[in-house]
Amino acid sequence: MPINTPIHLVWFKKDLRLHDHWPLWQASQRGPVLALYCIEPSQQSQPDYSAGHWGFARECLQELAHDLQRCGLRLYLFHGEMRDALQWLHSQVPLAGLYSHEETGNLASFARDRAVGDWCRQQGLPWQEWPQNGVVRRLRNRDHWHGYWSERLAAATAPKVTSAQDAALAHWPHPTIEQIDQIPLRLWDSDFAARQHGGRRAAVATLQAFLFERGGQYRGGISSPLKAVSACSRLSPYLSFGCLSLREIVQATRRRVAQLSPEQAAEQRWRTSLRSFESRLHWHCHFMQKLESEPELEIAPQHAGYAGLREADFNRAHFQAWANGETGYPLIDASMAMLRHTGWINFRMRAMLVSFASYNLWLHWPQPAARLARLFLDYEPGIHYPQVQMQSGVTGINTLRIYNPIKQAQEHDPRGAFVRHWLPALRRVPDWCIFEPWQMPPAIQLEAGCILGRDYPWPVVDWQTSLHAAKQKISDWRRSQPQLREQAKAVYQKHGSRSPARHGQRRKTQRITPSQTQPDLFGELEAEE
Repeated sequence: MPINTPIHLVWFKKDLRLHDHWPLWQASQRGPVLALYCIEPSQQSQPDYSAGHWGFARECLQELAHDLQRCGLRLYLFHGEMRDALQWLHSQVPLAGLYSHEETGNLASFARDRAVGDWCRQQGLPWQEWPQNGVVRRLRNRDHWHGYWSERLAAATAPKVTSAQDAALAHWPHPTIEQIDQIPLRLWDSDFAARQHGGRRAAVATLQAFLFERGGQYRGGISSPLKAVSACSRLSPYLSFGCLSLREIVQATRRRVAQLSPEQAAEQRWRTSLRSFESRLHWHCHFMQKLESEPELEIAPQHAGYAGLREADFNRAHFQAWANGETGYPLIDASMAMLRHTGWINFRMRAMLVSFASYNLWLHWPQPAARLARLFLDYEPGIHYPQVQMQSGVTGINTLRIYNPIKQAQEHDPRGAFVRHWLPALRRVPDWCIFEPWQMPPAIQLEAGCILGRDYPWPVVDWQTSLHAAKQKISDWRRSQPQLREQAKAVYQKHGSRSPARHGQRRKTQRITPSQTQPDLFGELEAEE
């Protein structure tokens, strides 16, 4: 290829696929393509990134490289910052343009994108970005957001790229996909022992299995940590890393619903479940839009009036007990054990973990948020930080939700199967005290082979006492700041849902105080005590 031939640079980020990839399609129609992925130290060193994320991404990249090769393209890897990659490429070949998807990421990725934008403007290089979900960049307000979401998700998917002209750089002094495991990385934690496998093929197989084999369980099965393993779609990591586009999933779900008969009871259950699933896909973008509109939610509360609520009382020992799954509350600890092993737990258990950390242990939310981000294989910043804030009670517009780990276990793991599987020390504990092992007399502890304080910890706090203390602190905080109500109106105007389905359908949920001025917008996430 002559050195003066302009190259169209496609930057892969969290869109590791060929299907429904408008940047790749557009670039392929305009000339030689260079497909680039940057392994960025500045991103991988963040406290929300882990070896498990990299392990999954590596598998996605290996499969992506194979798929690109089949259509005539090579995947070029650059170990370093994207701006440095652009500078090096600019010194080697003429660049016609940069093509990528928009990304709603953490503050580090936001800063990276701004740096890339500055460089492109300085060099006069056009950078075109395409949305890949229902998140709207530079959205002025939420009033018409639902319409934007519906329009985007109903739009045609990008044509599949089957053949393209590769840039074919003769000299590439950077790692190749075959050398990806030789790249020296410094990562938090270790890879998950039993996580889902990365890549497009696993993603498509998971989607097909959900739509045709497992999806009928969705409506009634997603709350139980036992049933949710198969009842949930399990598509979240593939969405997070972009092995599937949200548009693909929404449209495939709608096609499946259209095939189901409304007359047959069994198929009606499927229709109900899949429609509920699609509503969660809408919810997925609703939360991401919050971070898109206010990137500082990663470090600052959505309602500024709650800054300072917990910061001064952070108990490091409590945090470590929670993070290590050693709280003495079996459902909490079993959920943490599953997370550390698989990188996944169902939503209700996630909410319970944050609730326990926030109210019973009175932990300031950013530290638990970072720990959970590394443990969630499907970590999506735009969902993660708004959800952690909502569950910890600092949004100012949502009902405070407090989950009782004993009641949750009794309802969703009545025989203790989940707890016993993930906490071997409790396997011989009798059913009557499996969720409250501290109730065991010494003789029963000996018989069960579970001595409290040796084989399994005593509770780190008393649930009722710590909850009462949390309620009092929040009540005192609200009484000391009467302006919170007025400030909440501005928060709602910026971030509140405008979907009609969200109003008038509130469940009965416990409120700590009646000080909320806005409706409970997410009643399906029911507070329990």
